[in-house]
Amino acid sequence: MGRYTAAVCRLCRRSGEKLMLKGSRCLTAKCAIDRRNKPPGQQVNRRRRVSDRGLQLNEKQKARNTYGMMEKQFRVLFEKAEKQAGITGENLLVLLERRLDNVVYRLGFADSRNQARQLVQHGHIMLSGRKTNIPSCLVKEGDTISWREGSTKNEYYKQLQESIGSITVLSWLNLDRQNIIGKVTSLPTPDDVDAKFDGKTIVEYYSR
Repeated sequence: MGRYTAAVCRLCRRSGEKLMLKGSRCLTAKCAIDRRNKPPGQQVNRRRRVSDRGLQLNEKQKARNTYGMMEKQFRVLFEKAEKQAGITGENLLVLLERRLDNVVYRLGFADSRNQARQLVQHGHIMLSGRKTNIPSCLVKEGDTISWREGSTKNEYYKQLQESIGSITVLSWLNLDRQNIIGKVTSLPTPDDVDAKFDGKTIVEYYSR
């Protein structure tokens, strides 16, 4: 599977806002948006007007980069959202939130979605008692997210035990802080997520 390997801070600078791609680092003075809040590359002095198509592309890229997906993956998920009943933009956001790597991040098991994806790929995470290494698999209501027994002995897990008490989880998730086990109590709704992109604009982008 392809993945983005260049500097992720360039993605935030290109979108013009923090996408929280480096976790807690994005909240410090080292954040690229705070230090150099302008697009990467050679700067043009004159102000350039962004077309409607450009605005739509920017929204799509923000969503794709926020969740760490390649274009083909994102398009497949969009087509799945399109086939579901309801509003396509809202369906897309719900599907993005249901990705296993995102849920691991939302539970506070990882500092960023990229780190959460690595935890899943390396086999540290159990989904409803089954080991899985597929970050893109979609969780469903009632699923539990826990740690593989062997992974509870590593240093990262021990550090997580000390910091898990300060984690705040979203309303559609439940976290057993003592055993570090998360549960999907309900499917997320668009209102549960503070999205940095407009789903309607993404639909307009793919509709052309």
